[in-house]
Amino acid sequence: MELSQLQMFQMVAEEGSIINAAQKLHCVPSNITTRIKKLEEELGAPLFIRQGRGLIISPSGRIFLEYSKQILSLCENAKQAIRPESEPYGLLRIGSIESSAIGRLPKLLSQFHQGFPLVDMQFSTATWPQLLNDIIQNTLDGAIVAASHTHPSLNSVEIYQEELVLITPSSTSDIKDPSDLIGKKVFMWPEGCPYRKALEKWLSEHNVSIPITSIASYGTILGCVSAGAGVSLVPKGILESHHGTGSVKTYQFKDLATVKNYFMWNKNIEKHAAREAFLEQLKTGFK
Repeated sequence: MELSQLQMFQMVAEEGSIINAAQKLHCVPSNITTRIKKLEEELGAPLFIRQGRGLIISPSGRIFLEYSKQILSLCENAKQAIRPESEPYGLLRIGSIESSAIGRLPKLLSQFHQGFPLVDMQFSTATWPQLLNDIIQNTLDGAIVAASHTHPSLNSVEIYQEELVLITPSSTSDIKDPSDLIGKKVFMWPEGCPYRKALEKWLSEHNVSIPITSIASYGTILGCVSAGAGVSLVPKGILESHHGTGSVKTYQFKDLATVKNYFMWNKNIEKHAAREAFLEQLKTGFK
């Protein structure tokens, strides 16, 4: 089994086509076909199923794909680990919750790309449980999340605290305390979101109980509030990044706690020059 076989297998799985994979890898399709066939013979299981003119990954292939990603990732980390004095380079897989990706990271990502042109960053967004799982499984090199952790494989550092802003339609009467929200439609991210938990805690402390409608999109939430459909509690960074959402009223309350955001990574990957450079960029940017 060779690394080039794993790279070919992974590319075919992503593209669903040997021809497309060959174009991405700059080789002939017959070479990929032969190498994957040998890999299947070695594994004793089919990795793909033909469907029309394309290929779909088999159940065995899906299992092997996860191991293949980890093997290739570890090899990339190994290359970086033995070049500690070199400028950061190579693949860097960073994830983030949506609020940070939209409200806090665009400028920092641009600065990082300019400062470290040899680093190939792959950036993605997901919920914080998924991001933490991806770090543990070594399919992400690091992620920004708004939740602490207890997993033994994770390291973390606090990078900033997010202020929370209550937003209402411009036509809504002023909100002086949580009881003024009774009878109003409240839009928040689904259960488990740290910002939703902050709202629920605030309401509970004031003995206010109201139903919450789940919407997994800040753009949609802001649009609904702007259109007069209801109210929401959003990270300040999200509000600042959406200047064209229409007319809304904003409120901040002293007893609404800020939410800590962390950068997390797998402590078992001790050396990763690009990840360490990105973390320093975060620390500097959020000072």
